[in-house]
Amino acid sequence: MLFRRQTLDGIAAGTVSLAFRRWVRPRVRRDGTVRTAIGVVQIDAVDVVDEAAVTAEQPLRAGYPSRDELLAELEARPDGDLYRIRLHLVGPDPRVELRERADLTDGELGELIGRLGRLDRASRHGAWTGAVLGLIDKWPATRAGDLAARLDRDTRLFMLDVRKLKNLGLTESLDTGYRLSPRGRTVLARLSGTPSGPGPHGGSGPRTRR
Repeated sequence: MLFRRQTLDGIAAGTVSLAFRRWVRPRVRRDGTVRTAIGVVQIDAVDVVDEAAVTAEQPLRAGYPSRDELLAELEARPDGDLYRIRLHLVGPDPRVELRERADLTDGELGELIGRLGRLDRASRHGAWTGAVLGLIDKWPATRAGDLAARLDRDTRLFMLDVRKLKNLGLTESLDTGYRLSPRGRTVLARLSGTPSGPGPHGGSGPRTRR
């Protein structure tokens, strides 16, 4: 579930507590969470509603200036049911703190290497974690489709694999493409047997999407 930046700012400020979507099937569930650029958003309720049940006040709580503007946007997606989602911000994304932790003990490094090995063994296309980490290190801020092509991979499946690395705190999503986190550079250095460092694109670099 994606949100506009303006909507995220409203969620962070507490002025936005609803979202409306037209879906063929729900993409979030009650008590689930969504990771966003501002942190983790909790889904409190997911209800199918009629347009007539949308009050004049509810679009304001979803970040729209009026009911008419909300309904006009929904009409652009005519298929599916209308869902009203109640939500609130829980707190920061734990992966943000995790990816900055580059000073790992031998035990922590060993555990991470072991988890990467399990991802490799579970893959239908063979070992991939080291290759993808190395590719992102060499080509940061590069479109996912271009990176996938370098490995002769399907873009969607490649992005799913990168998400697995992101969940371990090893990569960061940018406005375009990815880069290794400090934690990711430490792990790649262990995999390749070279000293870890800030990397060619360390520091502030391209803007992170989280």
